[in-house]
Amino acid sequence: MILKRVVVTGLGALTPIGNNIGDFWQGLASGKSGGAPITYYDTSKSKTKFACELKNFDISDFLDRKEHRKMDRFTQYAMVSTEEAINDSGLDLDSIDKLRVGVIWGSGIGGIETFQNEILNFAAGDGTPRFNPFFIPKMIGDIAPGHIAIKYGFMGLNYATVSACASSANALADSLNYIRLGYCDIIVAGGSEAGVNITGMAGFNAMRALSTRNDSPSTASRPFDATRDGFVLGEGSGTLILEEYEHAKARGAKIYAELIGAGLSCDAYHITAPHPEGSGVKAVIRNCLNDAKIKANEIDAINTHGTSTPLGDVAELKAISNIFGEHAPNININSTKSMTGHMLGASGAIEAISVILSIQNKLVPPTINHKNIDENIDQNLNLTLNTAQNREINIAMSNTFGFGGHNACVLFKKTD
Repeated sequence: MILKRVVVTGLGALTPIGNNIGDFWQGLASGKSGGAPITYYDTSKSKTKFACELKNFDISDFLDRKEHRKMDRFTQYAMVSTEEAINDSGLDLDSIDKLRVGVIWGSGIGGIETFQNEILNFAAGDGTPRFNPFFIPKMIGDIAPGHIAIKYGFMGLNYATVSACASSANALADSLNYIRLGYCDIIVAGGSEAGVNITGMAGFNAMRALSTRNDSPSTASRPFDATRDGFVLGEGSGTLILEEYEHAKARGAKIYAELIGAGLSCDAYHITAPHPEGSGVKAVIRNCLNDAKIKANEIDAINTHGTSTPLGDVAELKAISNIFGEHAPNININSTKSMTGHMLGASGAIEAISVILSIQNKLVPPTINHKNIDENIDQNLNLTLNTAQNREINIAMSNTFGFGGHNACVLFKKTD
C-alpha cells in the first residue's frame, strides 16, 4: 500500500512567551523566560508561588462573552490558537469537503478549573447538589475538538487524546495515520491546557513534581542543570493544520514541513517516574525512526521532553546517547520547556511547532537557565545551552512523555 504524504500548512500558538506564532518564535529565539509570580489567585498558602502564565491575554478580544462563558479556559485557548492556524493555512472553508476534515485534540487534565470551581461552590452551600448546567460540557476533555468542529463545520473524525503530557503528540501521531491512509484530507491537530489554578498547582506540589524556587521564577525551569528541582507549570495551546500533500499542493498552500513519522511506546514501569535507563524512550525513538524509514544519523535536532526534573532529564538523555551513539554529539538537543514551562497536554503540539519553526528559520532555540553541569549527563552532547544556535536542519525530532509511562515521538522534515 502506498501511503500518502502529510504536510503542515498552518500553525497557531498561544503560550507564556508569545500569544501568536510570530511572538512565540521571537520568544524562543531570544531565550525569553515565561516564569513569573502567579497572578490568577492568592498564593500566600501555596508551596509554589509561580508559573508560566499567559501574558496580556484577554479572551474577550477573541470570543464574545456569550460564547466563552460556556467554555473552560483550556477550550478557550484551543479556539484562539486554532483560529490563527486556520487563517494561516489559507483554507477556503467554502470549497473544502468538510466531511473529510477532522479534529484530534489533546489535553491532559482538561477542564480541571471548571471542576475545581463547581466543587468549591457546592462545598460552600447547604449540601443541595446545585450545579451549573454547563459543568459537564465545560469540563470534559473532548469538548475542545467539539467546539472547533461546531465553529467551522468540520464533519470528519473528531475526538480527544488523553495520555497526560504526551496527549497532543498522540493527536499528531493519530492524525498522521488517518491522513496517510486516506481517511481525511485535513486534520486540525493540537492540544491545550489550563492547569495554573489552586487545584492543578497543589496537586503537582503534593507529588513533589514542581520547582519551589520562589525566589527566582524566571530561572526555575532549568533542564539538564545540576540544580534543577522540578518543572514549572505552563499553560496555553498549539494548533497544527495537517494536510495530505497533493491536496495542499492543488490549492497552492504554503508548506512549513512534512510530518514523516511518529512513534509510541510505554515504559510499563511506574505511574509517574520514568524508567531510569530510559527503556521506553529508547523504544519510542526506535519506533519513530522505523516508521519514517530513516537512520539515526539523519537526525539534525531533537527538542527533548526535558522538563527540568532530576530523574526525567537524565533518563531521556541516556536513551538519546544510547540510540544515536557516535552521532549523538552532532545533534542539536534542546528543551523549550526552559522558556514555556511544562504545558502538560499541550506540550506535544507546541514543541512540534517549535521544531517546525526551527527548520524554517535554520535556528535551534536555546535551553536557558543553565549554569551547573550535571555529572550524570553525557558531557559530549550539544544541549544548546543558553544561546540559540544557527543550524541547517533537514530532519528534526520532538519527544513528549507523560505520567503512566506514555511516550510519543514525532519527526518533521524540511520540504523543497
